[in-house]
Amino acid sequence: MAWTTSASRTVYENRWIHVREDEVTGPHGDGIYGVVRMQHPAVFVIALDAQERVCFVELERYTTGRSLEVPAGGSDGEDPLVAARRELLEETGVTASDWEHLGRMNALNGIADAPEHVFLARGLTMTDATASQHEEGIDAVRWVPFADALVLIAEGDITDGETIAALAYAGIRLGRFR
Repeated sequence: MAWTTSASRTVYENRWIHVREDEVTGPHGDGIYGVVRMQHPAVFVIALDAQERVCFVELERYTTGRSLEVPAGGSDGEDPLVAARRELLEETGVTASDWEHLGRMNALNGIADAPEHVFLARGLTMTDATASQHEEGIDAVRWVPFADALVLIAEGDITDGETIAALAYAGIRLGRFR
């Protein structure tokens, strides 16, 4: 049975998210469904240097606390590649000459309409981004060998779901999973 919506109302909205409450009929009958829609798709960047190290940012998240993540952010209506280049520079001070779109994914698809794009960035050049890192809430930039990043996931040091999924996309592309 397909889902049908009989009524919908906005309960909250800002420049990043739109929250609505839908009256629905689904496989198990009638009900209420809360949906968060991101106003623009997000981007996630696996920046890989010449030593095969992945770039991570450390920050404090209001909702979940300390987090180790790949550079990421909202596209703000830009083309996803343009947004990925901007986010990598703002959060890390890194630019890249080679970009590859690895795939598209959806965050929290049980409650959200939140499309995301994953990019692999290579041919890296380091610049200074201290001012923008502070503005972005970035406490540190860390470079971790790809294999060690997978260990950090297994040990529970990386818990951000989008970072884990983005690393899986990169691992598949790089032939790291056999």
